Amino acid sequence: MADKKTFHLPDLGEGLPDATIVEWFVNVGDTVRLDENLVSMETAKAVVEVPSPVSGKVLKLAGAAGDVVITGAMLAEFEIDPSLPQRAEGQDTGHHHGGGGHGVGSQDPAPDDRVVASDEGGAIEDGGEPAPKAAASGERADSGTVVGAMQSSDAVHTEQAVAVGGVRAMPAVRAQARKLKVDITRVRGTGTDGTVTMADVKRAAAEGSAAMGAGSAAPAARAPAAAAPQAAPAPARATADRTALSASGKPMRTQPPSVTASGQPEQLKGVRRNMARVMADAHSKVVPTTLVDDADLHAWVGKQDITARLIRAICAAAKAVPALNAWFDGDSLTRTMHPHVDIGIAVDTDDGLFVPALRNADVLDAAGVRAGIQRLRAQVEDRSIPASELSGYTISLSNFGMFAGRYATPVVVPPCVAIVGAGKLSQDVVAVIGGIEVHRRMPISLTFDHRAATGGEAARFLKAILDDLALPN
Repeated sequence: MADKKTFHLPDLGEGLPDATIVEWFVNVGDTVRLDENLVSMETAKAVVEVPSPVSGKVLKLAGAAGDVVITGAMLAEFEIDPSLPQRAEGQDTGHHHGGGGHGVGSQDPAPDDRVVASDEGGAIEDGGEPAPKAAASGERADSGTVVGAMQSSDAVHTEQAVAVGGVRAMPAVRAQARKLKVDITRVRGTGTDGTVTMADVKRAAAEGSAAMGAGSAAPAARAPAAAAPQAAPAPARATADRTALSASGKPMRTQPPSVTASGQPEQLKGVRRNMARVMADAHSKVVPTTLVDDADLHAWVGKQDITARLIRAICAAAKAVPALNAWFDGDSLTRTMHPHVDIGIAVDTDDGLFVPALRNADVLDAAGVRAGIQRLRAQVEDRSIPASELSGYTISLSNFGMFAGRYATPVVVPPCVAIVGAGKLSQDVVAVIGGIEVHRRMPISLTFDHRAATGGEAARFLKAILDDLALPN
């Protein structure tokens, strides 16, 4: 009888409990060779191609594109072909699970805090439960690919592609479209319910039929027939979705609370799924307190890069008051203050927020800060950023004021102790000796974990930021 191999989804090096299938490179019945690409999986941070652990015939695959597979659950089953190359006994598959990604300092910063670099060099914009163990018959032969004694099952959660801008597509498909310079709104989807698949994007890139900036025509499937008379603009909501009463424009009562919502629920996944976990964890572990004040920018000379000034001010404050450039372990009640400053800067995408770390910000000049942020943003947009760059920062920054808002209570994500928020610039009337003047000012919010820092330390940290921002250049 031929040997069979059950391959369980390994921890892809990011400590997350599941991953989403993006695209299978094989079908049931195919023969695959050792280390050939088996499937691409999307986690909260990256799209990872998983190689085959054996050479042989594919007997079973876990789910289709869009399905979520729990770490440790069955990913594929093979019939081993002894005539083809096989991995030596005890040799792992290359997915390692040491203390790496999620010890102290590895949590993602709060994804709802936006800090996106502007193109012109000005202001920056701002674990699910493990499943029960599988049956004893599913003996695991890929030793070393699943961290610890994690419980697992063959459960696969089916999720729908996310609809953004009227286009249904997986986040990884959108990322691939951006990477290939394909306008996804002009790609005809061949998946279920018109979902745009990875194959659709690759086909459009090869044909050049949906290049970015090449026109705004919609795909043929979504365009009206050429011979049809021009129709009046469609209402904001399709008439078929309304009741006869509401379609007539007459007032109607809202549904009572007992009536089930008519909207289509969809599970969070990828970046947003991780955001939900991180926010819940932060809410349960941090004792947040927020201080606010306004930075007076009246003395600034010439055009200056607000991104660089904010980061320089944070670095100056971290040097003056190291207690807030720190990590705090609430379980052991230990504090780690850092001699360097790594600032978590969130990049906003259609798929959600990524928070890469601008390393050694305290030794960068304005040009270095701008170049570093542009590099991080480009890597996030094409999903090539290493997982190691999405963790380990010592403090974080949110410039939500690029959109709206003056003050906020940004979320501190442990083990970090503090996060700085920059609000919308304004021209304010300021009292000065002998009269009044109009000064440009920037609202600053500082949220800190009161378990790790005192109110006095936080106030001195905030003052150091304001003092640096008040300098002419």
